[in-house]
Amino acid sequence: MGNIYLIRHGQASFGADDYDVLSPVGVRQSQALGEHLARLDLRLHRCVAGDLRRQQDTARLVLEALHGNGCAVPAIETDPAFNEFDADGVIRALLPGLLAEEPQALHILRNGAQNRSEFQRLFALVVQRWHAGEHADDGLETWQAFTARVQAGLQRVLDSAGSGDNIAVFTSGGTIAALLHLTTGITPSQAFALNWQIINTSLSQLKFRGRDVALASFNNQAHVQLLKVPELITFR
Repeated sequence: MGNIYLIRHGQASFGADDYDVLSPVGVRQSQALGEHLARLDLRLHRCVAGDLRRQQDTARLVLEALHGNGCAVPAIETDPAFNEFDADGVIRALLPGLLAEEPQALHILRNGAQNRSEFQRLFALVVQRWHAGEHADDGLETWQAFTARVQAGLQRVLDSAGSGDNIAVFTSGGTIAALLHLTTGITPSQAFALNWQIINTSLSQLKFRGRDVALASFNNQAHVQLLKVPELITFR
């Protein structure tokens, strides 16, 4: 059987002008993961990443750490099917319908770095309404379209995979939630309940034989836990 390692990107720059940049913590998380994989002597046959900067940079840093520890590494392949859903677009589309019951929602969502717990509560509510289809057909990528995109990316990986390959896929939390939904049959609500627990640079492992895929492990975070540096365990 082969293995697909779903790796969430390192911590991005939440609250900054450009979210899609790894923070210093995100850089260290990525390096720690590469060093950990080297200690495990894990040979990666392929590496696929979405085209978002935070995904690409996480992949690059992990592979650099692997190579620096004497491991052969593959080139980074890019497939935008593994990009995150448009969180900003989801917020813009669903926010007007939220304001009647959550009058502070606009302020909280605009200032999430200063209101982290309230931001998460409101964002989870918005995402729930998005995957339930409670929004206008205004060009926003729907949950159904998002999962179809992710599934197409997974099938491309499987179609070109060799038997016994170890394949790293550098992606995002929402994409991992979609893959959990697709591979295990859990509901979107259940998948996103798990999504909120996924830490930056954690590994979730899928095993595959041909096109048959099964979840083997979820949200492994040993690479940062073993360092005993709590600041490296982040969720956003």
